[in-house]
Amino acid sequence: MIEVLSAPDGSMTQLRLRPPRALAARQFVVLFAVLTGSMWLVAGLGWLAGNAFAPLFALLYSLVLAAALRAVWRSGERQEEIRVVPACVEVFPTAGGSPVFRAHPHWVRLLADDERVRLASSGRQVEVGSFLAPAERQRLVETLERLLAASNDGNRRHQRSRQ
Repeated sequence: MIEVLSAPDGSMTQLRLRPPRALAARQFVVLFAVLTGSMWLVAGLGWLAGNAFAPLFALLYSLVLAAALRAVWRSGERQEEIRVVPACVEVFPTAGGSPVFRAHPHWVRLLADDERVRLASSGRQVEVGSFLAPAERQRLVETLERLLAASNDGNRRHQRSRQ
């Protein structure tokens, strides 16, 4: 998911990238309850049929399922921010963290292929949007191209007016 946030005066644009989520938190809880409930039902029937280990396997299944669903939920909490201002392009891997990439927009190159989108400047590169779907990565490329072009035009206008 790509959110485009702009300052009211147009001086800054921020892209917030997040992986898509198929389910909300409540839906994850319901999914866990349905899957473990059905497993415990089958384990109870197995126990009644004489399988003494069925409840143990159901408990193990419930713990593994809970861990897997938690890992999936946590992976959906990832986030990247890309800020483009007339004087700087910054990439933040997490909200509130320090930037892992910072360069003047005039010197930033956008490198994109079918699998990766990278920003490069002065021999440094950073991959952005690795968790996005291919169609969203293409939209990210188009948005970044537009923002970098607009930022470079703005910088050229400022340079010309100073001369």
